[in-house]
Amino acid sequence: MSTWVHILVFFITFSMMEFMAWFTHKYIMHGFLWNLHADHHKKDHDSWFERNDAFFIFYAIVSISFFLLWKYNILEIGLAIGIGIFAYGLAYFFVHDIFIHQRFKLFRNADNIYAKAVRRAHKMHHKHIGKEHGECFGMLVVPWKYFKK
Repeated sequence: MSTWVHILVFFITFSMMEFMAWFTHKYIMHGFLWNLHADHHKKDHDSWFERNDAFFIFYAIVSISFFLLWKYNILEIGLAIGIGIFAYGLAYFFVHDIFIHQRFKLFRNADNIYAKAVRRAHKMHHKHIGKEHGECFGMLVVPWKYFKK
């Protein structure tokens, strides 16, 4: 398989992870696994870690599984898929945990139109502390209306 196929698979995987993040967030985190996600909307503990961080572990296991499928010659494009999932997870960590929620005090002064739109959309998501009536479940793809303000 050519290098270009692997690069294409990486970008497709990264892009599909935005859909997976939206779907998981809307139907699983705000659904039957709300008990793991609830502390992200309303902090009920003194720990830096949240039960919500378990979702990171899930996607890390999925990514590692694709690395192993590649390593053991079971799936040739497994490396590209694993790196795509990992890269999205890294982007999610920087955007969500560091930039938006300031779990580390970095990127506080980002002031471009995209950064403002991401923060506005996420703020709208967190205005609902319960599992119902949520909005803006994605992370990197932001509805156009948040760019207009």
